[in-house]
Amino acid sequence: MSGQLYSNLKFLRFREQLDALVDGTVAAPVHIRIKPINLCNHHCWYCAYRTDDLKLGEDMDERDQIPSDKMFEIVGDVVAMGVKAVTFSGGGEPLLYKPLPEVIDRLAAGGVKVATLTNGSNLKGRVAEALARHATWVRVSVDAWDDDSYVKSRGAREGEFSRLLENMAAFVKTGTKCTLGVSFIVGKDNHGRLYEVCSRFKEIGVNHVKLSAAVVGNSVEANNVYHREFAVGARAEIDRCLGLSGDGFSVIDHFHEMESRFDKDYTTCPFLRFLTVIGADQVVYTCQDKAYTKDGILGSIKDRSFRDYWFSEDNRRRLAEFDPSVSCRHHCVSHAKNLALHQYLSLDPEHGNFV
Repeated sequence: MSGQLYSNLKFLRFREQLDALVDGTVAAPVHIRIKPINLCNHHCWYCAYRTDDLKLGEDMDERDQIPSDKMFEIVGDVVAMGVKAVTFSGGGEPLLYKPLPEVIDRLAAGGVKVATLTNGSNLKGRVAEALARHATWVRVSVDAWDDDSYVKSRGAREGEFSRLLENMAAFVKTGTKCTLGVSFIVGKDNHGRLYEVCSRFKEIGVNHVKLSAAVVGNSVEANNVYHREFAVGARAEIDRCLGLSGDGFSVIDHFHEMESRFDKDYTTCPFLRFLTVIGADQVVYTCQDKAYTKDGILGSIKDRSFRDYWFSEDNRRRLAEFDPSVSCRHHCVSHAKNLALHQYLSLDPEHGNFV
């Protein structure tokens, strides 16, 4: 039986972090997202960091990247703290960060699991070799089905979709054990092409495709109105895609309306203790949904080490005081995890043994 890749209950495996939540102390994060560089060679229409209709990333400076000496200091801290996993993401396109192959090698040598989100344009050469050796997963963000649609949706160069498929096929042919996935963003222009493009991904050896609704605004209604225009057609295509599953390939259906991910009725964010974000500006943020925003700032590590900051009283206080009901009235990828964590934390200890 193959293991489940996506779950809101992964936190249950980490006793130290759960105990710290109960005790009001701070344990090392289980997982860190590092945004090494804000430069990107694409301009995706749905990107929260570059789209005027989305307020996320409002304070991002596209010139920022983590200096290499600082990055290797962070790597040393991550290993020493016992962090379990690091994912590289944007901001920008992480595979454009020149020190990344050595960063991946050092993390892997220290026993840290490695993964990346990427547009796949630079999934080649030394960085692809390092990922093929060490990465647990690589997930390519896609929203198009051919060269013309790829140019239109993200300002890519002509022929780049074909080159992306070549990069992905070559990565598979290395014989890597790394799981190669696609995060396909479903919108008005591409929903009728889902079966076509999922079939192509299966042909080149991709392990899975996750189909997700594009986030196009900061309110529930704006998003749901947009998707209702084509939801019936999208659902029919998704049902066809699900039939492609098999022979080492699967389609994961995450296309849904978004009511539950915007409004928050809880006043703490326990998931902050499990996953944190380090931006290219050398600032620690609450999460990927609030990176490069004032509300999302935990603290700067420009003049201090990450390890020193994370275990500081400043960070403990900030983690405890952060209120999602006030600061997170927007789409939240961790909402379901927080609901589960709050249910766990609310259990009566006297009755908890009666499972």
